[in-house]
Amino acid sequence: MGIFNKFLKSSSEQKEVKTLPWIDLNSLGQLDDIENKSSEKPQIIFKHSTRCGISRMVKNQFESDYRVSEDQADLYYLDLLNYREISNQIAQKFGVYHESPQLLVIKNGEVKIHNSHGGINDLDLEKYI
Repeated sequence: MGIFNKFLKSSSEQKEVKTLPWIDLNSLGQLDDIENKSSEKPQIIFKHSTRCGISRMVKNQFESDYRVSEDQADLYYLDLLNYREISNQIAQKFGVYHESPQLLVIKNGEVKIHNSHGGINDLDLEKYI
């Protein structure tokens, strides 16, 4: 019975859910704001495809490992399926080829680092903040 109780206890325990300070990126005008605000503090854009399993896994790992405070950087979330035109404009404005998932760190109006797929979680963000 002890093993059974242990099994039930562990399956019913709530996993701690970490909530990040996401800012929805849902208008083209926000890109100018991001560029301007990047002179005050870095701006991070996470581009995510809600239909892609790899993108979901990368996002979950990113959320689990994220250690940057709101005072250090702003964190934007872009739903690629609903706002593809914004992703296209990001590529044009900041000179970074579109990929998904993709993370960009913008500081002083320029992309300081970017990566996609599993490389996102290999980035040492604190280095660029």
